[in-house]
Amino acid sequence: MSETYQRLAHSSWDCKYHVVFVPKRRRKVLFGQARRKLGEVFHALARQKECQIIEGHLLPDHVHMCIAIPPKYPVASVIGFLKGKSAIAMARLCGKERNFTGEHFWARGYAVSTVGFELEQVRKYIREQEGADGNSGSF
Repeated sequence: MSETYQRLAHSSWDCKYHVVFVPKRRRKVLFGQARRKLGEVFHALARQKECQIIEGHLLPDHVHMCIAIPPKYPVASVIGFLKGKSAIAMARLCGKERNFTGEHFWARGYAVSTVGFELEQVRKYIREQEGADGNSGSF
């Protein structure tokens, strides 16, 4: 079998997804210290769910990521976990230490698409999202 496949106890898999989500009201809040910290937070949270972020990019008003999710986890639960826990991390970064659930940071929905053999095209698209901004927000 190809080395692109990963293995679980009883399966071999290659499940990659292109995910896009935005802050509430599409606010431009992903910059500076928040932008640097969120990349680390997303990677740590993905590892907790046995996922791997292959490529990611933070723009001031949205997040693009290409993520490999094992088939034993539903995509919706992994994205919900990433958004929920990262919102709490962002609140703590802003100084709210206790009694904050993070419910007011990310908008409710997200866009997801499966990535087949065009992985390099998707990775290139994510890298080129920066456009005129010029700041590197890759994670």
